[in-house]
Amino acid sequence: MRKQLNAVFSEKKEQCIFTIFVFLNLFLSMSQTLTIIIPAFNEADTIQIILEKIISVQLIHKVQKEVIVVDDASKDTTAEQVNAFIKSHHAGNIKIIRLDNNQGKGAAIHRGIEEATGDFIVIQDADTEYNPVEYNALLQPVLDGFADVVYGSRFMGGEPHRILFFWHSIGNKLLTTLSNMFTNLNLTDMETGYKLFRADMLKSLLLKENRFGFEPEVTAKISRIPKVRIYEVGVSYYGRTYDEGKKIDWRDGFHAIYCVLRYNTFDRRAFK
Repeated sequence: MRKQLNAVFSEKKEQCIFTIFVFLNLFLSMSQTLTIIIPAFNEADTIQIILEKIISVQLIHKVQKEVIVVDDASKDTTAEQVNAFIKSHHAGNIKIIRLDNNQGKGAAIHRGIEEATGDFIVIQDADTEYNPVEYNALLQPVLDGFADVVYGSRFMGGEPHRILFFWHSIGNKLLTTLSNMFTNLNLTDMETGYKLFRADMLKSLLLKENRFGFEPEVTAKISRIPKVRIYEVGVSYYGRTYDEGKKIDWRDGFHAIYCVLRYNTFDRRAFK
């Protein structure tokens, strides 16, 4: 009889501990915030579209959103479009920062990281190539306690992918392979624009690249955080052509090779 009572008590105790753990996780996630950094340069045609998509997304576990648009000295009406959107939608969780001089995508991201107050940070291009509805796929491994960093891969999963440039896809795979050789990771898409980080980890990094070199640099440096847990999830990709506003070109590809070599060999300082 005593053994039976002990067994029942032990089972009830385990159930109670599990219930407390579930509610604690739910409580913590309810008070968490995802900061969405949008580097923007001459994106007046698409910035309101992407903002509309962002505010329409309901994040899992009631995670809140903080949106930071960093206008990299646009020559069009990007800033005006953002301000008009904030006013018309009464969007208090969206703010815009204007840089005095055009410094590049990386510099805009750096400024956004400095301003971010959320628990997690994701980079969102100001065009419509990446769909904000997939924030939840990026968040899930982190909120489940498995990941610290999640890359959204354009080359895995069954999501829609626009068919565009053959040599771009070859270049992306070569850059990813080269990066993996140095970092000892097995990423499928190092150059993806969708990367989600624990904010404390990203803020600890010493980031230098002001243009498109951000991707190989942050990958090299995040990989050197002790016991970092990096995951990948498949995402859709609605790529655009140069006529539609795509900015990256072959010169950025060669610079990315330089960045892979630089930040994995002779410039290995990763932290502030």
